[in-house]
Amino acid sequence: MTTTTAPTRVVAHETIGSTNAEALTLARSGERGPLWVAAKRQTAGRGRRGRQWVSEPGNLYATLLLADAALPDRAPELSFVAALALHDAIAGRIPGLAKRLALKWPNDGLIDGCKFAGILIEGEGSAVAVGIGVNCVHHPAGTAFPATDLAAAGVRATPESVFTELSAAMSARLAQWDRGSGFATIREEWLKRAFGLGKTIRVALSEGELEGRFEGIDDAGRMLLRRADGVTEAVTAADVLPALVRA
Repeated sequence: MTTTTAPTRVVAHETIGSTNAEALTLARSGERGPLWVAAKRQTAGRGRRGRQWVSEPGNLYATLLLADAALPDRAPELSFVAALALHDAIAGRIPGLAKRLALKWPNDGLIDGCKFAGILIEGEGSAVAVGIGVNCVHHPAGTAFPATDLAAAGVRATPESVFTELSAAMSARLAQWDRGSGFATIREEWLKRAFGLGKTIRVALSEGELEGRFEGIDDAGRMLLRRADGVTEAVTAADVLPALVRA
């Protein structure tokens, strides 16, 4: 089924393997976007580093396909663009909710310190798939980082209502980003919402763990951690571990 909502087209599915995979398949066939691919259920949803993304009906699963959005080395910035759009779409739903929200580097949405949304950026050639999953009424148990959903946090939201606001917010944030020329503003606004900023945290790297004070992100979106020896390390890929060590 294909529908149109200004300003971006939407292809909606009942069930699909992965909205990201479908978006990239469409790109290979010549689709240029911008185009949203959404589904009520995924059978092969995935998160970062190949992790499975549990995809029960009732949550939001959507991917924005962009072609020639920016130079390839700037594509990772879209994680921060999408995170801000997600925050925009959720923050006004109930009074005081914005204060309970935070953005975890590089691409997760938190409410009351628990993950309720994730973002996966994948590229192929000039195409970029910006996948966003939002736990509206379900969340997995036993995850490394505590998870929750909007309903459990006292926020009533359907996938359709979240998507409507997310799509509009994403268009606005993409315009602000302006193919990378506006990343300084995106970076500044993301940092205002950053989880653990200014605190000592632990992150899991492929080769082990690293502890340091979260000083911010650099012009490339890398996490800046000041280690105990005073050296600041720029981290490209890692998972923030759930416990904040100390202020």
